[in-house]
Amino acid sequence: MSETAAKAPGTPATSGDANRWKALVFIALAQLMVVLDATIVNIALPSAQQDLGISDGNRQWVVTAYALAFGGLLLFGGRIADLWGRKNAFVVGLVGFAGASALGGAATNEAMMFGARALQGVFGALLAPAALSLLAVMFTDAKERAKAFGIYGAIAGGGGAVGFILGGVLTEYMDWRWTFFVNIPFAIVAALGAYFVIREPEGGRNRNPLDIPGVLLSTLGLVALVYGFTRAESDGWGDSMTVGLFVASAVLLLAFVITEAKVKAPLLPLRVVTDRNRGGIYLSLGIAIIAMFGTFLFLTYYLQIVKGYSPIKTGFAFLPMIVGMMVGSTQIGTRLMTRVPARMLMGPGFLVAALGMSLLTQMEIGSSYASLVLPSMVLLGLGMGTAFMPAMSLATLGVEPRDAGVASAMVNTSQQVGGAIGTALLNTIAASATTSYIADHMAGAAGRSQQQLVQLEGMVHGYTNAIWFAVGMLVLAAVLVGVLVNAGSPDTTTVTGSGAEVEDEVAVPVVAH
Repeated sequence: MSETAAKAPGTPATSGDANRWKALVFIALAQLMVVLDATIVNIALPSAQQDLGISDGNRQWVVTAYALAFGGLLLFGGRIADLWGRKNAFVVGLVGFAGASALGGAATNEAMMFGARALQGVFGALLAPAALSLLAVMFTDAKERAKAFGIYGAIAGGGGAVGFILGGVLTEYMDWRWTFFVNIPFAIVAALGAYFVIREPEGGRNRNPLDIPGVLLSTLGLVALVYGFTRAESDGWGDSMTVGLFVASAVLLLAFVITEAKVKAPLLPLRVVTDRNRGGIYLSLGIAIIAMFGTFLFLTYYLQIVKGYSPIKTGFAFLPMIVGMMVGSTQIGTRLMTRVPARMLMGPGFLVAALGMSLLTQMEIGSSYASLVLPSMVLLGLGMGTAFMPAMSLATLGVEPRDAGVASAMVNTSQQVGGAIGTALLNTIAASATTSYIADHMAGAAGRSQQQLVQLEGMVHGYTNAIWFAVGMLVLAAVLVGVLVNAGSPDTTTVTGSGAEVEDEVAVPVVAH
């Protein structure tokens, strides 16, 4: 037992580090930077492509280089955070991310840009799990944890939409390079704040040697999986390279699971994912992200190409969803998480989001933003915000402190893989429906204006077909929550951490079943 606990045996869990709320500001800032980067670069991509002379065939690598490094190295990054200490990993991740962003902003050719994006992914993979696991070990009282994860969940869910606004403003009024340079002040402030403010609880490190076979198998397996979905989007599902990547991924990830079951100090202890609640969270969150990522893309294209919105106007059109996410996460989720079981927030949250998504299936060329897109975005935001918040918290609740980094990395991995699948799968469905529609209707189109109208109608028809699939994904996520997630509402009782590496008492909420 720690000296503090011995002096004040009746002290509640809220007597943790006095700076933890200040620390949350810097953790949230870092998370915002990582999430912003996922969408802000998409807005700037056309300008960057033109300036750097990147071909149409190679431009996908601006996005893919980041996705492969980030998705492939997340588990390794989480394990490094457990080994080095989350604070150390967090600060190194921030400094590295800032350096890579500076390199991207100063890029003079495509190779320099692709390298900078890959480096951003490497340091993002270290930073993201360190941020989430810091929250997991610093906020152990149930009510405080609810507030902290409410804020984090709102940023994780809504930050991508903020990226559209910021990306539009920077690209239109300044220069695409500022979509990279803007990360530097974020990273410097967050790194300095973290260095001076964060006090990581003692005794939670996992000092076992690195599982090198596990690192290689998981990294190669996840890279093959993410790249497979990326290629499927551009080259088709039947492409021999695409099929080969999926087969290689399945073999590598199966070998990874077998290895982890046998080695003494695994990269991903199977106890982390075989827990019924955590496994249910990872699976349902990944499936819900499939729906969200594809829809973000369709709405952006619909507003800009079909409705003729500027990048800035498109960004502001997403604001109601951000507001909905913040309300769902910080008000509904935070207030109810300590009173009702997590599944009673997550399941209904996904269903409300599915209702909002279903409105978008009625989208037509002449649809009004105010009467169709606006209510849909509000419902999407409310639903996802309400569901994200308990998901983030429950995914790391009760995990041994030595496993906090890798458990947090699994949350990010499910989101990253879900995003890759969503973009490729929904784009393929949309493109197929669009092609079919245009083939059926183009013959009857007389004149160029009629042909352009058919093409736009075909585009919207493709989007609505894919959005129906996204609705199904959200309903499936709600069903999985109902079947797998059986944790009750956490109370504020404290228990002693059970990890072998834990030296002090660690207060974690007890979950009632």
